[in-house]
Amino acid sequence: MKSFILMVIAMVCVVSLEAQNKSFYDFTVRTIDGKEFPLSSLKGKKVLVVNVASKCGLTPQYAKLQELYEKYKDKNFVIIGFPANNFMGQEPGSNEEIAKFCSLNYDVTFPMMSKISVKGKDMAPLYQWLTEKKLNGKEDAPVQWNFQKFMIDENGNWIGFVAPKESPFSEKILTWIEKK
Repeated sequence: MKSFILMVIAMVCVVSLEAQNKSFYDFTVRTIDGKEFPLSSLKGKKVLVVNVASKCGLTPQYAKLQELYEKYKDKNFVIIGFPANNFMGQEPGSNEEIAKFCSLNYDVTFPMMSKISVKGKDMAPLYQWLTEKKLNGKEDAPVQWNFQKFMIDENGNWIGFVAPKESPFSEKILTWIEKK
């Protein structure tokens, strides 16, 4: 019986260590048009991950996100948007409707992913990693609202997050992007 208990404890420890060693690059998501997108394809780039919504008071941040992307996209930086309908139904559209909205209203050219859940029982695995210290190894950072921004370094490590109401041009984000 003791050996069985020790074996179970050892297995739990191994699973726990593996979870903490997971990086951003270990995930594959879907683009807004349904294609698989391995996040490992972003190796060597700083990535700003943002949960977005088209019917939110913060929706005008799309313009600032696009501006930030244009400014730094040639400097190993990318933004990826994840539409989510977790806050008061503020992203009710289909992937096709969201893509059209982003293009027509904000000329979004940064990569947009398929609509996902960023909190709750159906939370996407990537967002579990982004928001839970036991998985990202850094900090608990539950999504507070639409347009929360997560910073991932060139090696796929979780660096930090910026609250939804903070501008994409916040000092924290700019300092991180420009840091060599």
